[in-house]
Amino acid sequence: MKIPRRALCLVAIAALAATLLLPSSLLAQQRRLVTIASGWVVGVYYPLAGAMSRIAYKAKDVNIRATVESSGASVANAQLVGSGDADFALLQNDIAYYAYNGVTLSAFQGKPVKNMGGVFTIYPELVHVVATKASGIKGIRDLKGKKVVLGPQGSGTEANAIQVMESHGLKVGDVQAERIDAAAAADQLKDGRVDAAFFTTGVGSAVIVDTFISGKTVLVPVAGSEAAALIGKYPFYTAVKVPANTYKDQAEAQTVAVMAMMVARAELPEDLVYKFTKAIFDDLKQFHEAHSAAKSLTLETALNGMPIPLHPGADKFFKEKGVKK
Repeated sequence: MKIPRRALCLVAIAALAATLLLPSSLLAQQRRLVTIASGWVVGVYYPLAGAMSRIAYKAKDVNIRATVESSGASVANAQLVGSGDADFALLQNDIAYYAYNGVTLSAFQGKPVKNMGGVFTIYPELVHVVATKASGIKGIRDLKGKKVVLGPQGSGTEANAIQVMESHGLKVGDVQAERIDAAAAADQLKDGRVDAAFFTTGVGSAVIVDTFISGKTVLVPVAGSEAAALIGKYPFYTAVKVPANTYKDQAEAQTVAVMAMMVARAELPEDLVYKFTKAIFDDLKQFHEAHSAAKSLTLETALNGMPIPLHPGADKFFKEKGVKK
């Protein structure tokens, strides 16, 4: 039996009215759920991802609900994007390059992560080499024979540690290598169970602050001809200075840094990534309040050190802003 047009219209109006009467919590559930892979809870990635999640949620036209996942940071995050288990991720620019091109690290050799597009770069991630005063370590070569945390197995921090040591003529076998996460490394430094640890993280990261509170640690410099050779071999690195008293009673020191960046899974719709990127730059004030490292992000610096092709959504945004031709 043919249903009269008037009856169909009444059904449609009733359905619309029912939708409008749905509780706001239920409507919120209809937002597209996306995942942002971050890093250690005690690091910088986690609060930055949280800020982006909040900004995207309140932006009127983005219509997503982003959950922030703690992870093993850069290498793990690239793999999560590659497998489709993360939609956005924060990672180091050197790791993004290795992952996209399938080179250097065993995690990516012959297994490139091609479904990953750049969104923006954010801030320099310093290679902090922290040693106990009791160890007597004053330079990278002094790590020989010592118990040293290189970072989690397969992490970006581990890659940086190996490269820094190699630039000083040391191999992994020259140290008593420990591979644990940042929080555990900080605890073991404070307890004197390890002599030194590598942390690749932003200036002012809580985990570094924590290691200096005891007054028992020092910052080991990465400087001179060795740092220059490292930068020459791996152009993702830049030389940076850590001003005195950035951490409690810490002396001024030189080190090297890579860039932290945001990537998106290539399969995400162009419009979604465009609106997400626009929302962040429309509310940089809130983003900057998330952590001191976040203040480095500006429209003018957003593509500094970008090592891989942009996601089409981000590409559209930066072209509109005149940042990219």
